[in-house]
Amino acid sequence: MSTNDTQPDDAEEISREEADEIIDEIERRRSLQGLAALAVAVIGICFSLFQLALAARSFTFTIPLPTVDLGLFAVRPIQISLQLLQANAVHVGFALVLTFLMFPATMGDGPFSRRLAGAVDAAVNRLGGSNPLSRALDGVLRAVRWAFVDPDRSRVTPFDVACMIVSLLAVVYFLTEFREIRDIRAFGLESGRPITGVYSVLEPLLGGVPFVSEYSYAMLLGVLGVLLVLEATRRTLGLPLMIIVASFIVYARWGYLISGNTPFVGLLAIPQFTWPDIIQNLWYNTENGVFGIPVTVSVSFIYIFILFGSFLEMSGAGQWFIDLAYAATGHRKGGPAKSSILASGFMGTISGSSIANTVTTGAFTIPLMKKSGYSPEFSGAVESSASSGGQILPPVMGAAAFLMVQYTATPFREIIILATIPAVVFFFGVWVMVHLKAVQQGIGGVDADTVSLGTHLKRGWFYLVPIVLLLYYLIGARLSVSRSAWFTLVALVALIAFIAAYSEQTRAFLLASTAAIFGVELASYIVAGVPITGLLAGAGGAGVPLGDALAVIGPRIGWYAMLGSVATMIVHADVQSAVLDLNPTVQTAAESAGERTGRDLGDNQLFRVGTFVVKSMEEGARTAVPVVIAVAAAGIIPGVISVSGLGPNLTSLLLELSGGSIVVMLLVTAVASIILGMGMPTTVTYIILISMLATPLVEFGIPLLAAHLYILYFGVMADITPPVAVAAYAASGVAKSDPFETGVKAFSLSLNKAIVPFAFVLAPGIVLLREKANADELPLREQYRVVNFADLAELSYSVPEILIPVVGVFLGVVALGATVIGTLYADVPKPERAVFALSSLLLMAPRLLSESVFDVLGLAGVSVSVNALLLDLTLRGVGLVLFVALTVRNRRKASVEPAGPSGDPTTA
Repeated sequence: MSTNDTQPDDAEEISREEADEIIDEIERRRSLQGLAALAVAVIGICFSLFQLALAARSFTFTIPLPTVDLGLFAVRPIQISLQLLQANAVHVGFALVLTFLMFPATMGDGPFSRRLAGAVDAAVNRLGGSNPLSRALDGVLRAVRWAFVDPDRSRVTPFDVACMIVSLLAVVYFLTEFREIRDIRAFGLESGRPITGVYSVLEPLLGGVPFVSEYSYAMLLGVLGVLLVLEATRRTLGLPLMIIVASFIVYARWGYLISGNTPFVGLLAIPQFTWPDIIQNLWYNTENGVFGIPVTVSVSFIYIFILFGSFLEMSGAGQWFIDLAYAATGHRKGGPAKSSILASGFMGTISGSSIANTVTTGAFTIPLMKKSGYSPEFSGAVESSASSGGQILPPVMGAAAFLMVQYTATPFREIIILATIPAVVFFFGVWVMVHLKAVQQGIGGVDADTVSLGTHLKRGWFYLVPIVLLLYYLIGARLSVSRSAWFTLVALVALIAFIAAYSEQTRAFLLASTAAIFGVELASYIVAGVPITGLLAGAGGAGVPLGDALAVIGPRIGWYAMLGSVATMIVHADVQSAVLDLNPTVQTAAESAGERTGRDLGDNQLFRVGTFVVKSMEEGARTAVPVVIAVAAAGIIPGVISVSGLGPNLTSLLLELSGGSIVVMLLVTAVASIILGMGMPTTVTYIILISMLATPLVEFGIPLLAAHLYILYFGVMADITPPVAVAAYAASGVAKSDPFETGVKAFSLSLNKAIVPFAFVLAPGIVLLREKANADELPLREQYRVVNFADLAELSYSVPEILIPVVGVFLGVVALGATVIGTLYADVPKPERAVFALSSLLLMAPRLLSESVFDVLGLAGVSVSVNALLLDLTLRGVGLVLFVALTVRNRRKASVEPAGPSGDPTTA
């Protein structure tokens, strides 16, 4: 099914360019042209190539230059071996340079710019335009604007260039002076050489300057590096996060001034640190600070998955998934909204960004929802609510999931397992609400004919192969996250190349060339034990048996398919695939390159596939930049907490403030997550809050993984929580609706996302966690494990601990939908909505209610001791009785009363 197959003629679908403009406006990105745009593309591609080399070969890899001997000197392949700190520094260095290219420092609308312009106007009005002071102020204003201001988000300023140069100098220092850095980490920053010692040519110019000789070059670069990270944070993520991170740095320096004798606040007192101590920990450390655990996770896991998503999107999978959703649900009641939910879930596999997911999918789904009868605000709310769930939906999830792997020392396959049920519950809950809204307003499916699901699957089944392969590598083969992503990415590129080269005319040549390449490689191993390239270079020795040769080259079948496909597209340059429909961005880039070179390259299939690969790497880098800056900046906060010894004191403070109430602790965590997450990436919110709140939650007996997932859910919730609600704001731009009202509706549609976390931290069976048999002998962090098949077969455990809570959660979101929408089979009066709300709470999180009652009784001095599991099951039973009774009553009401705007009886 194509877009035109379902799009009504007069629907106000926005163009891709308009969607990109909305994203750029929200994220304040530049729209660069010419040399600057080329620089972004080249640096972005180099960034992706660097990360691909790390994924393929770890920290030791070879740059494949041709071997050339020119007599006086020789050019040979370069072998690079990096330390972790060096790899992290290069990773952040790429992100910093791209940030200063892609994001303006200021557009001239800040308080400083306005005051300076006001001073110039005041001077001209009072003294006249020809007055020397007026002219001097005007010159200062012009110089400031030239150096810093980019009003149209279209030019790179001198300040940007200076920032990029310093970023490069910092990376070069890490790469060329690592021996000195090792000494610095042992003996302190004061032991490093001054800048004149590193660059002797500067001795005549700076040798006599006291400040230069007093501080080491490493100290200077560390200070500038931290400042650059703060500036990049301000540009990409906003001033509030920069202030939060900077406040922790200030706290690390002067937190010792807090008196330990002060009630409550005294727990925040820390030892005294000097600036060299702080800079060394923040800039030259892989355990804490800028290059700490978050950036290590970004280097190892996050970037390669972002790149995988970019390749999948550029291959045309995004539009195919949207069309798949409409083929599956478009004809149903409320079909456009249900399709939006499915499409957003599919896109969540590709994009971990709520904003990008909302705008990309919403550009197609929101106009259809509006056309079918949903209000603009509700349409935008559905899209933003579903899109925000992409970060919690396996198998890819968002960047925070990979951080969870590192912080909890849990394999990613187990993260997928425990995150699946809550994610399905969330999307099911939104589905229920849009269905009930369709029942309430009598909204049907898409008017136009839709292609059948079977036909659509036949046309693009290959887009599902990478997802299946990824799951196999992660869960079946139990490979590491980075290796799984690398193998899947290679398979994806090979698959797209093969599909691009395949047609009725080229089928025989394609299969023959692939088989020939495979056969030649196999023969080379059997004869000489080396690949054909090694044999041609004169290497080789004893051959290997057929079975061993197949074991070596079998996993490389993707590369051979790639080579066969390239050979086919070279021989048959005019081949056109009957099923492959690459992202329009790829076709536009290919045609643009053809126009610049004066050749018609847009129809050349090999050039289009090459453009697909290059464009995917560029877009992957663009997407990754804010994420890398976010983890680099956020890493400073746990770094300060760890180095200062604040962690245990902060835990004690929070436990004391909660008064021993798990309900209070959970509510504090939820509110803090939502407030801190407003306008900030989920990744940053997660890093900050797990540093401060994860340990207190575990102290209450909550499983470690459930505590981390709880924080992640409420960090995602912030994207659609007013007054900021960045995802809802993006949706309102597409829907042309009121932003605040769109945010309110999105929040109400996502209420189950706020209740489900309470459900699974209080009933860990929902996320398939079970207490270990020897839990009393283990530390709190290690007392739970992911269930296995033997646990599921143990019915005395699995039925009360897993099955009943999971069924209760699914029924609870139905009750919640009736509460929020006010309709089930018929309209639900307000008193019954209140009872539905109670039944929803009892079905989903009964312990939340019981613990609150026990806390109130405890304040009155009454102590209660009950069987927790029996009480939990009893309360769920009460909730079920209420739910069934209300549902039957509402069904009977619908059978005798007309409902919906058409006056016809409606059925759910």
